[in-house]
Amino acid sequence: MNRRNVLRAPVAMGATATLAGVSGVAAAAQPRSAGKPAGPLRVHVVMYEGVEELDFAAPHEVFCAARFFTDREVDVRYVTAGGPGTVRAAYGTRVAVDGAWDPRTADVLLVPGGGYARPDAPGVRAGIRSGVLPRKLAEAVRPGLTIGAVCTGTMLLAAAGLTANRPCTTHHRARPDLEKQGGLLKNARVVDDGDLVTAGGITSGVDLALWLVRRELGADAATSVEAMLEYEARGTVWTRPPVPRR
Repeated sequence: MNRRNVLRAPVAMGATATLAGVSGVAAAAQPRSAGKPAGPLRVHVVMYEGVEELDFAAPHEVFCAARFFTDREVDVRYVTAGGPGTVRAAYGTRVAVDGAWDPRTADVLLVPGGGYARPDAPGVRAGIRSGVLPRKLAEAVRPGLTIGAVCTGTMLLAAAGLTANRPCTTHHRARPDLEKQGGLLKNARVVDDGDLVTAGGITSGVDLALWLVRRELGADAATSVEAMLEYEARGTVWTRPPVPRR
């Protein structure tokens, strides 16, 4: 256990104890894999030059914190389309990326946004122009993989052809572009269309990650992470209506 986990452990135990005393808190919600043997939840956060700091750091934090509240292993790593190296984020933060690009080994492939309002700067628009990351994302699609995007990361998915005729959302300033490219825009904080999950707004990475923790690890894990981070998930989560029973 590293120093950060040692410092966090008492906080995690406190959150668990608090929630344990609340009868019926989200008890009805169960992880999607409830009742079935589950391997690790493997989350790959996609990095690139000009990526927004909060877009990638917030979901990374949420998924790592979820480790305290589940018996299931949670493996979170940064990856780039070009392989291991150093990425310079939107505000100058340099991040060492050790993970190899291998979406076949991921359960969640999460694409942050960044730089969409600055056409000539590194970021989403530069990634779209190069075509490398959109092509890699298109090739990554397979059964069992959830592809997610935070804020303008959705525009990279659109460039990959992954949002056409699919419910989705993005940053409010990019919504017209998303609709022009065939996305079915939903006015929601998080839009869950099964294997495609998107969120709108720079801070929405927290809410997207909390929703996926809830979906994959259960409501108790999600509410425990909220208590630990002293954050309450905000906004509406759009999901497909259930199929009526006959």
